Amino acid sequence: MRRIVLLPLILLIAACSTLLSTQFDSMYGPADPTRFDVPMKPIADASYLQTIQPILNQRCVVCHACYDAPCQLKTTSWDGLARGANKTAVYDATRLLAADPSRLYIDAQQPSEWRQRNFFPVLNEHMATPEANRTVGLIHRMLMLKQEHPWLPDAAANKKLNISADRANMCATDFEMAAYERKEPLAGMPFGLPGLSPDEQRKMTAWLEQGAPYEGQPALPAAVTVKVQLWEKFLNGDTLKEQLFARYAYEHLFLAHLYFGDGISNDKQRNYFKLVRSTTPPGQAINIIPTARPVDDPKASRVYYRLTEERETIVAKTHMPYRLDAKRMARWRQLFFEAPYEVNKLPGYSEETAANPFATFAQLPVGARYRFMLEEAEFTIMGFIKGPVCRGQVALNVIQDQFWVTFLAPSDSYDKDVDALLQQSSELARLPTGNRTTGILAPWLAYGKLENEYLKARSDLLAKVIKKPADVNLNLIWDGDGNNDNAALTVFRHFDNASVVKGFVGDTPKTAWVIGYPLLERIHYLLVANYDVYGNVGHQLASRLYMDYLRAEGESTFLMLLPKAQRNAVRDDWYRGDSLSVREQVYGGSATTLNVDSGIRYASNDPKKELLELMRKRLAPVIASNLDWRKQTPAGLQAPLKKLAASKGIALQWLPETALLVVETPDGKARSYSLMRNTAHASVSHLLGESKALIPEEDTLTLTPGIGFNYPNAFYRVSAADLPAMVTALQGLRSESDYATFTQRWSVRRDNKDFWAFSDALHQRYFTEQALEAGILDYNRLEFR
Repeated sequence: MRRIVLLPLILLIAACSTLLSTQFDSMYGPADPTRFDVPMKPIADASYLQTIQPILNQRCVVCHACYDAPCQLKTTSWDGLARGANKTAVYDATRLLAADPSRLYIDAQQPSEWRQRNFFPVLNEHMATPEANRTVGLIHRMLMLKQEHPWLPDAAANKKLNISADRANMCATDFEMAAYERKEPLAGMPFGLPGLSPDEQRKMTAWLEQGAPYEGQPALPAAVTVKVQLWEKFLNGDTLKEQLFARYAYEHLFLAHLYFGDGISNDKQRNYFKLVRSTTPPGQAINIIPTARPVDDPKASRVYYRLTEERETIVAKTHMPYRLDAKRMARWRQLFFEAPYEVNKLPGYSEETAANPFATFAQLPVGARYRFMLEEAEFTIMGFIKGPVCRGQVALNVIQDQFWVTFLAPSDSYDKDVDALLQQSSELARLPTGNRTTGILAPWLAYGKLENEYLKARSDLLAKVIKKPADVNLNLIWDGDGNNDNAALTVFRHFDNASVVKGFVGDTPKTAWVIGYPLLERIHYLLVANYDVYGNVGHQLASRLYMDYLRAEGESTFLMLLPKAQRNAVRDDWYRGDSLSVREQVYGGSATTLNVDSGIRYASNDPKKELLELMRKRLAPVIASNLDWRKQTPAGLQAPLKKLAASKGIALQWLPETALLVVETPDGKARSYSLMRNTAHASVSHLLGESKALIPEEDTLTLTPGIGFNYPNAFYRVSAADLPAMVTALQGLRSESDYATFTQRWSVRRDNKDFWAFSDALHQRYFTEQALEAGILDYNRLEFR
């Protein structure tokens, strides 16, 4: 009966859509999907790149970028606008089969090709007249809807608009737009934010009326072109050794924003490149091999590794800068080319090779592989922080909100023994994400058994290497070779996103990881190289569930440095309320126990905290201090910020996960600080029911100078004189009503009339003070409380 009732409604909607589409055809002629395959040139003295893209960067890219762009509409480049939008979400936790990828510049090249992939236009593809460009073009209509129905400060109607990050996007097409305007008058663009200024609106309207002209990308500077040629030659040597290394480098750097050192780049001018696979050699036009993942079969007799210029606006949430210079090339030559070893045969591409990088790259020296990742450890860890896997609460509830990361010092003998173990028993190291479409329960149980067998084999190997307490010492921790600040990292989780920074940042954390080569490699392949954002629910769930094991390994190695008698007690504090089997998966089970006491001398009743401080002392010569607010703050702000940084307990539960605080000083300047709430958990071993594991009494706050995350949840603005009062108010929060009062005074909310001026100034400081790491922030998670 229900289907019978719905059928007429569906037919009516379809008929209305067809009618509106026909009306557009009759008024402005039929749509031409090829209209923007070749962009129209701007009129004299006009420039899309100089006039229009900056407006898009400041007002649109803050929401419409990357895989989670609403309706897949990317405003990061002209090509993104010309591609259009799509009603299908990329992030879909219910997909039973892997979906076809829809990556800009990779899976199709021209707008007409995207029309064949269910992308609909947001620019007018009918008759090229100013009236048609305004009436049919969705960009213009969305902008005009906001102008006609602006967000007024503190207006009650604003609350009716659903702005949550997980809302269902409506994605209206041109002939659905009239109904959208009637139903959602407040949902114009920028969505859930103030409209464009009159000058910005005038420029956008004029550009759209002219037919969205675009002059194309400027030619690369000659010096940059020379560097591209140099590096493409280096990455495309003909020997088997060179080809295998190039494949390894590609599978670890495919997400990187590569840039050139050696005086080629500076903070004002930096060209970024992506490393891609191509069927064509250097010197010819790049023909990208569009596999879903970098580990998939390229189906080409010879793969070439090419550098293609990044054509999109840099956004913070995916920005992973990686420097290429003479020093880097010399280091890679030393590690991979000058070492005495042979490569007799190149490995193939299969589900098995994707699932086991240890077997795939067995011919490359294990020490070189570890050094490749270790010496840029922040970048390596950043792969799963800023890669497509790291989006969504279920994907991230496997980690604590704040923890420190250190690394095992490279050891030729131990690393070779572990690598040999993983090669000989290749099934033990096999990852569950070799395939894009994966089962759920059966594979999980099978891989759980394999992980236990691996842990037992690792435990046996450790027993051979560590025979007495003197073998368990701080020298096991990599010291960065005395000059590398990648030796100490801090990871923050912000509910459904995360960040990683150099240094031991914030107060002593609840947990810590110590990572060695096998674990670092498996983290990368599980969550970066093998992960497919278009994969099915089984593939995505397997990544999350298997990460439980990898987290436990990192924590277990840290526990082994503690006094033997204290290890289980610390473990139990991390996994409160969990079963003995869950706890023994971390430490204390038959496969996870080190029966040798620590040789580290402890003098306190809190050995965990003491160990972390001993690590800090050992790594002091290389620990990055740029995120120590005490060293980056003038004397007049020290006292109130010290009080703010010490905030803890139940008051913090009313704060968002992340907030940017701007303190305005009497000299007319402003300083940005990041506030990160570290939500305490009894345990993070559960896939669902996270709210039941929260311990608000143990929440803490981390304060850092500058911008330390990509998705701000709130903006606070305060004068230096009022900072003490703001801190007192924050620490006195006891209800949602208290927080509403707090935001009325201190927050720059979405409907604030000065919102865009605040946002522009914030980004200007970001790009000036943190030039290399800066990108456009994402506002999809901005609260409205």
